[in-house]
Amino acid sequence: MKAALMGIFVLILMLAVMDTAQANTITGRVVGIADGDTLTVLDSSNTQTKVRLAHIDAPENAQAFGSRSKEALSTLCFGKPASVDVVDRDKYGRTVGVVRCAGQQANRKMVELGLAWAYGRNPKKPSQFTSVESEARRARAGLWVDASPVPPWQFRRARK
Repeated sequence: MKAALMGIFVLILMLAVMDTAQANTITGRVVGIADGDTLTVLDSSNTQTKVRLAHIDAPENAQAFGSRSKEALSTLCFGKPASVDVVDRDKYGRTVGVVRCAGQQANRKMVELGLAWAYGRNPKKPSQFTSVESEARRARAGLWVDASPVPPWQFRRARK
């Protein structure tokens, strides 16, 4: 009897973990691109989710390289199947996640192209894309062609 109850408990626990994992992944088609680090995914139940790409920060639309960054994300993802591994929610209520479009990880690709900064809020724990950004800087890719590009967080602060 004890073994049967333990087995049922383990089964319920496994189902709960599987359900949580499924709830943390969104799949669908990309139907909108707001800028170089924000897109909208339409899932199979016709629910739209605005997603901020985790671990990166792209130039604002009104900023140098803002349009190129938005175009690059559009080329990577617009109209394509996508999956989003949800990491968090930001202060604006957007889902924050790691996005794969047609087999490519968009977050990393945007930094590789030099059209986004590797972004981590904690200076003691750098972004997982810090080395990717360093390589883009060395190659003078994208916005790194500029001798001293303005990070988007400084651009936003200056506009307040």
